[in-house]
Amino acid sequence: MNVFLWIVQAVLAASFAASGLAKLTRPKGELAGRYSWMETYSQGTLRSIGVLEVLGAAGLIVPAATGIVPVLTPIAAAGLAVMMIMAAAVHLRRGEPSGLLVTVVLFALAALAGWGRFGPYAALDL
Repeated sequence: MNVFLWIVQAVLAASFAASGLAKLTRPKGELAGRYSWMETYSQGTLRSIGVLEVLGAAGLIVPAATGIVPVLTPIAAAGLAVMMIMAAAVHLRRGEPSGLLVTVVLFALAALAGWGRFGPYAALDL
């Protein structure tokens, strides 16, 4: 199960890092053309979301891999799960079921990583 959780964490970290870096490096107009929900938010809000995604991605891997404050790994997973709940609310409010599917999958993976690392496969036991 530990190896499976590492795979889940790596997939989540890659997804959130890519998404976050896109929000940090691309202008709002370019992003809004691809994702309609982004037109509702300011460039600053999108950058803030990007920072949280990149920090969450790093938090999934770095603390557990280095053994430095490994409790941050499940906290990062829980934070990303909360972000996905908020993202799901945005998609529901805007009537975008296509965006909801990816959000629910990412939520489930983040919740699984958080449960596993808080519980029976804590990052402290690596």
